[in-house]
Amino acid sequence: MKYSRLTKEQFEELHQEFINFLATQSITADEWEDIKKNKPETAEQELDVFSDLVWLGVLGKVEFLEHISPQQIHLFQCNEKSMRLIALRIDNKAVDFTTKEGFNWLRDNLLSDSVEFFNAKKEYSEDKHLDIFKMIQSGANITKGELFTYFANLVKGA
Repeated sequence: MKYSRLTKEQFEELHQEFINFLATQSITADEWEDIKKNKPETAEQELDVFSDLVWLGVLGKVEFLEHISPQQIHLFQCNEKSMRLIALRIDNKAVDFTTKEGFNWLRDNLLSDSVEFFNAKKEYSEDKHLDIFKMIQSGANITKGELFTYFANLVKGA
């Protein structure tokens, strides 16, 4: 398996898609029950293949990622060949960006000297989707890019 197995909840959400996946392999509901009971390793393989297909579909559509920690914000734009990063950092332990109060502090102090901005570009390894997957596994969230766009415009104007 290249990525990770979907959770039980994710499989339940994708129940119809999984049925369609089995149908593409000419596996009926009765045959699937038989496989689960008598060939559990084959059932595990099918679950893994389906999980990888779902992940591949999701990862192929990712345009923006965010990773917000108490004193840092990392905003990523996932382009075709590379990833653009806008990062913000503060050294003030009293401020926590993961809280509403911390985010309000950032808004009010955005242009102060206590907020450091970084802008970078990074090429993907040989596997763009795996790079994105690893970032999600380490805590990044897929977003629509509102924060990235906001800060990209701010950096451009500075």
